[in-house]
Amino acid sequence: MSKPRKPKGRPVSGWLILDKPVDFGSTEAVSKIKWLFDAQKAGHAGTLDPLASGMLPIALGDATKTVPYVMDGRKIYEFTVTWGEERTTDDLEGEATETSVNRPSEEAIRALLPNYTGVISQIPPQFSAIKIAGERAYDLAREGETVDIPSREVEIFRLTLIGCPDVNSARFEVECGKGTYVRSLARDFGRDLGCYGHISSLRRTFVAPFAEDMMVPLAELTALEAIEDKQERLAALDAFLIDTGEALSSLPHIAITEDQAHRLRMGNPILLRGRNAPVAEADAFATCFGKLVAIGEIGEGEFRPRRVFT
Repeated sequence: MSKPRKPKGRPVSGWLILDKPVDFGSTEAVSKIKWLFDAQKAGHAGTLDPLASGMLPIALGDATKTVPYVMDGRKIYEFTVTWGEERTTDDLEGEATETSVNRPSEEAIRALLPNYTGVISQIPPQFSAIKIAGERAYDLAREGETVDIPSREVEIFRLTLIGCPDVNSARFEVECGKGTYVRSLARDFGRDLGCYGHISSLRRTFVAPFAEDMMVPLAELTALEAIEDKQERLAALDAFLIDTGEALSSLPHIAITEDQAHRLRMGNPILLRGRNAPVAEADAFATCFGKLVAIGEIGEGEFRPRRVFT
């Protein structure tokens, strides 16, 4: 029987908070970071369109196990809507499908925003990653098909008009929950205001729990390719990584002993004792001397691991 193939790359783990440039796809960005860091595994926590810039959290190694917890986090976007055209992609890439000479007043825009705050119903764009009968909507759209995408509920925590640079555009900031399409907001704003509209710029500045000042420009990372010594180059890159456990900062936390850590890594539950021990939690994480050991659930006086970290 043949031996299992050894994974290519280093078993490096942690989060890189990339400041993704415009005209660079999310999958392309992950591939570039994986190659730069010579990592065995890599994945991202929430796609950014090629025309969008900003925060793209990329998980390396064991950090990929924490991606779902970042995907569920709140996000903040700054975006510009250009009035007068609705487009097939709801952004600059698409062709115009509707046009209007009407332009909304600042007062009309401000009056509209409360309608888009809270839990709202939203139809994703035709060019989106939503699956329709097993196929991505954007694949069907590229083949010329118009698909019926059902509406779904998303949550808008905060929506602010930053300003109107000119009569043809308006700038906004939105804090929203998982699954919100900002391109759909632009499309629906334009329809409600009777002038049509599309996204002309989009930047993500926050993905919970990562702060804006954690972002690293891609150019700063690629500049390190000039370091000829591989070990020195990788050490310089690794300095940008954030500990895997940072992704779980919103979850309940328990500190454990080395013996307990060993039990968890073997897949066994541990007993939780003490007056302040959590009683029941669907999701929690355990650390030993500050290092992430496991994610699991708490119940009946036990911590039961679901994912363990080496």
